[in-house]
Amino acid sequence: MTDIAMGDRDASAEALHRRLRDPDYTPPPLQAIPLGIQHVLAMFVSNVTPAIIVAGAAGFGFGSNSPDFPSLIYMIQMAMLFAGIATLFQTIGMGPVGGRLPIVQGTSFAFLPVMIPLVADQGVAALGALMGGIAIGGVFHFLLGTVIGRLRFALPPLVTGLIVLMIGLALIRVGIQYAAGGVPQIGTPAYGSLANWSIALVVIVVTLVLKFFTRGMWSIAAVLLGLVAGYVVALAMGMVSFDNVARAGWVALPVPFKWGFELSTAAIVGMCFMAVVSAIETVGDVSGITKGGAGREATDREIAGATYADGLGTAIAGVFGGLPNTSFSQNVGLISMTGVMSRHVVTYGALFLILCGLVPKVGALISTIPITVLGGGVIVMFGMVAAAGINMLSAVAWNRRNMVIFAVSLSVGLGLQLEPGALQHLPQTAQILLTSGLLPAAFLAIVLNLVLPEELD
Repeated sequence: MTDIAMGDRDASAEALHRRLRDPDYTPPPLQAIPLGIQHVLAMFVSNVTPAIIVAGAAGFGFGSNSPDFPSLIYMIQMAMLFAGIATLFQTIGMGPVGGRLPIVQGTSFAFLPVMIPLVADQGVAALGALMGGIAIGGVFHFLLGTVIGRLRFALPPLVTGLIVLMIGLALIRVGIQYAAGGVPQIGTPAYGSLANWSIALVVIVVTLVLKFFTRGMWSIAAVLLGLVAGYVVALAMGMVSFDNVARAGWVALPVPFKWGFELSTAAIVGMCFMAVVSAIETVGDVSGITKGGAGREATDREIAGATYADGLGTAIAGVFGGLPNTSFSQNVGLISMTGVMSRHVVTYGALFLILCGLVPKVGALISTIPITVLGGGVIVMFGMVAAAGINMLSAVAWNRRNMVIFAVSLSVGLGLQLEPGALQHLPQTAQILLTSGLLPAAFLAIVLNLVLPEELD
C-alpha cells in the first residue's frame, strides 16, 4: 500500500508540474494572486523610474512648489497604467497581438538615452514632440512584428551586447547625479553632501545584502526593499514631504494628447531606431521564458505576437502621455525560478498595475521618494544594464575583426556622449540624435558587422 501511495503522490506531483508549465493553466486564486503581485514587485521600481528621470531631465517635477509637479504624478500614473494594459495585450492577446505567455511589460530604460536629449531643460513643452515620436515609434515597432525573424541576422551578440552596454554607460551618470542630490542641486553646497550620499549608500548596501544573503521574495524584491530602507532613513532625517499626497485625487482617467501631439524628426527617428533594439530584446525575453519555464524554444507566432503587443502598447501609451514599454527581463528570471508558466498569473499582476495607475495618490506617494534615495537604486539598476551588455559580449569571438568593430563603435558613441560640443555645427536634430552616443554606436556596429569580411582575424 505504501508503494502505491508513493506512486500516486509522484504521479500527482508530475501532473501538477505539467500544469504549471502550461501557459493556459490558471492556478487557484489564493496561489495565482500572490504570484502575480510578486511579478509586479520584481519590476515596479524599474517601471516608474524612467518617468521620474524624463521629468527631471525636462526640468520639472521636483519640489512640491513646482507648478508642473502634477505632470510628474500623471507620468508615473501612465507608467503603471500602460504597463498593465500592455501586459494584458501579451497575456490575453487579441488576434495576432500578444505572445499569450507570462510576459510582463513595463517602461523601458533602453529609450532613456534618446529621450533625455529630446526633452533636456525644456519643461512640459517638450513632451508633445516626445509623445508624437513615441506613438509613431510604437506603430513602427508593431510593424516589426511582421519581419522580426528576418532581422535577427544583423544583430549578433557583438552588436546587441554593445548596444546594451552603451545604454548602461549613458545612464550611469544619471545615477550618480541623483545619488548626489539631483540635477537641480548641481553647483549648490547641498550637492554631493554627506547626507545625500549616506542615504544612497543605505539603499545600495541593503539591496546587495538582500539580493545575495536572502532567498525568495526578499531577494527578488531587493531593489524595492532597498529603496524602502533609504526612504525610512530619509523620512527620519526630515527629507520627505507628503503635501502632494494630500492634494492628489483618488481617481483619474488618462487624457488623450495630454501635452499635445507634435511631429519631430529627431523624436521619430530616435524612437523608431530604438524600437528595433526593443524588439530584439523582446525576442530574447520570449525565448528565455519558454526555455526557462517550459523547456522549449519559442515559436515564430509567439515571437511575432509579443512584438506586436510591444508596439501596440507603446503607441497607445504615447497617445495618452506614457513612455515606451517593452518586455521586462527581470521577470524572465522569476519564471525560471518558480517554474510557473501560467499567463493568467501575470494577468492578475497586470490588473493590479492598472488599478494603481488609475489612483493619483499612488503616483503622488511615489513622487515623495527623495531623489537621493532613487539615486541609490538606479546606480544598481543602471550598472546591471551595463553588466548585462558585457555578459552578452562574452559570447563574442574576440578576433581582430570583432575588436575593430567594437573599438570604433564604442569610441565614436561614447566620445560623442562625453563631448557633445564636437557636433555644435550640425543641425539641432542631428545633434540630439548623435549626442546620445547610442545611435551612432549602434549604427556603426551594425554596418561594420555587415560589410567587414569575416577573414579579418
